[in-house]
Amino acid sequence: MSVWTSLGTIVAAIGSGGAQIIDRLVQVVLTRPEGTSSVGFTVAMIALSAKMAKADGVVTTDEIIAFRELFDVPEREEKNVARLFNLAQQDVAGFDVYAKKLADLFPYDRKTLLDILDGLFHIAKADGVLHDSELVFLSQVGRVFGLDDREFSRVLARHGREKGNPYEVLGLGADASNEELKRHYRREVMETHPDRMIARGVPEEFVRIANDRLAALNAAWSQIALERGI
Repeated sequence: MSVWTSLGTIVAAIGSGGAQIIDRLVQVVLTRPEGTSSVGFTVAMIALSAKMAKADGVVTTDEIIAFRELFDVPEREEKNVARLFNLAQQDVAGFDVYAKKLADLFPYDRKTLLDILDGLFHIAKADGVLHDSELVFLSQVGRVFGLDDREFSRVLARHGREKGNPYEVLGLGADASNEELKRHYRREVMETHPDRMIARGVPEEFVRIANDRLAALNAAWSQIALERGI
């Protein structure tokens, strides 16, 4: 069963929503025997994106469009995605409740939590602007996920308003040796490969995040290599 078929049955099981929608949503995901990781990842992205859509006080269609760019949502499933998005944004629960309960779907899996944060950044800037309120939201989600300042800074460096520090993008300090940088860069590229992400439970439809991250890593490495003459 594909992640999208599973999503349709989840939306049907949730029903009309209400104050306990996030509890019901997580419970349904956790009790499904097939595709728990990939479905949980997709649900996390939709639910947190819905909360972020209100972070700047204005809900537009840009977030849904950006989500479709990331996930390549089949036309037949667009209604289910929109339905879950609308249910999540109407829930009285705060985003921190969503972040905590959905993060529990990936215990001790920091890489997948970083994947989710990466996707949220992509959606946040879908309207061409990364608003201060959205940046605060993303920072708070990162803290709920248990990510440290350095991890958050790396994601921000790839998505910020200005060109990020290439060393921050790679995740090493400027005092690292050439050999350290080469090894780290190669390891990061390997970990960002779509096959590695799929193995972590990220749906194969979610390929845009891997392509964007690889592009950022390659650009950062090219800049550093040029500056160092290596």
